[in-house]
Order: sequence, then C-alpha cells, then structure tokens
Amino acid sequence: MTGTAPRRRLLIAYHTQSGNTGRLAAAVHAGACEIDETETVLKLAAHCGIDDLLAAQGLLLGTPENFGYMSGMMKDFFDRTYYPAEGRTLGLPYAVFVSCGNDGRGAVREIDRIALGYGWRKVAEPLIVRKEITPADLERCRELGATLAAGIAYGMF
Repeated sequence: MTGTAPRRRLLIAYHTQSGNTGRLAAAVHAGACEIDETETVLKLAAHCGIDDLLAAQGLLLGTPENFGYMSGMMKDFFDRTYYPAEGRTLGLPYAVFVSCGNDGRGAVREIDRIALGYGWRKVAEPLIVRKEITPADLERCRELGATLAAGIAYGMF
C-alpha cells in the first residue's frame, strides 16, 4: 500500500489591534502557502491553544510592540500553553515578526526569552517593521513565510 506522508504544519500565531500586524501576517501566510508540501495554519493568538501548538512542526509569531513588549494576547497564548507544552515542543523551529511605531526589539527580546523556556530553536532573524508598512516590508514577510514553510517541509530545521 502506498501513500503520501502527511504534510508538516506551520502555525502562524499573531495578534493585531490596529491591523498592521494583521497585514504582515497575511503576507507571511501568503508566502508560506506557496509551499505546497506544508500545511499552513493562520490563527489569532487568542484562538490558538495547546492542540495547535503541539500539532505544529514550525511556528511564526507575529505581534505589535506595545510599551516595549509583545501584545497582551501573545503573552496570553504563552501563558495558556507553556506548562501543558512543557518538554513536548523541544527544538520547535520558530521566527518572529513585529509591527511597531518605534523600536520592536523589546517584543523580540521577550518572545525569545519565553521561547528559550519552551526549548524552541530560532531559525530566522526577527522581522521588525517600523512605522508605515511598505511593499518591501510585505515582500520580506512573504519571504519569511516561504522560508519557514520550505524549511519545515524539507527537514532543514
């Protein structure tokens, strides 16, 4: 009996309030969907739970930076999944994209600290989009999504 191997899953978990991070997430998603060998799931962080996290072989996290930190809903996702996922997502490849008006590094720093606790593996530099979103920013997001999707599909990560 022959069959195809199940596609590996990329979870894109994000939060948006003004819509900017949502635009970035849509571009990341579009890029990831270019890779047919990967199943890509795009969800608001508020709607992501432990089952979503455990089903993923790769993770992209998108957040606005609020007061030098990630959004409260992204932190809520971590709060709800950290202990149930403890020891079960070691080595999970992840990357971060941030929309901000100013700096963005605070959100990245805190997500990276939490990801270290999960035992995840950062596989791309954070993509930080400051102020107005340009077509070049959306292209970088598309490339990030495609890179992560291809990387998990072909076992590069």
